[in-house]
Amino acid sequence: MSVATGVLPSNYLPILVFFFIALGFGLVTIIAGYLVRPSQPYKEKLYPYESGILPDTDARHQFPFRYYLIAMLFVLFDIEIIFLYPWAVSFNQLGLFALVEMILFLLILFVGYFYAWRKGALEWD
Repeated sequence: MSVATGVLPSNYLPILVFFFIALGFGLVTIIAGYLVRPSQPYKEKLYPYESGILPDTDARHQFPFRYYLIAMLFVLFDIEIIFLYPWAVSFNQLGLFALVEMILFLLILFVGYFYAWRKGALEWD
């Protein structure tokens, strides 16, 4: 397969056509939305919140660190529990070695859970 310099190979032509179709669709959609949408701004609508309540504090509120800690622990334990599903599906083929490995995995998981519990990481307050 010889490729002439400065010439687009014919294998890439469908990708280039698809790229321009996608780009054109995006631009047409944005422009059509800009032209068709109703635009009647008024004073109340331009407030940062449209709930009817005037904002009395800054929107950049810091959450307590405990919130992030509980969220990370939830995601961590949730992901670790997901590892049980493929093991359970193929349990018959894996044998005794996989059973021992899963018992060790669950033991480590419970040690981490009880450690977080004893440290008070799961208290909401």
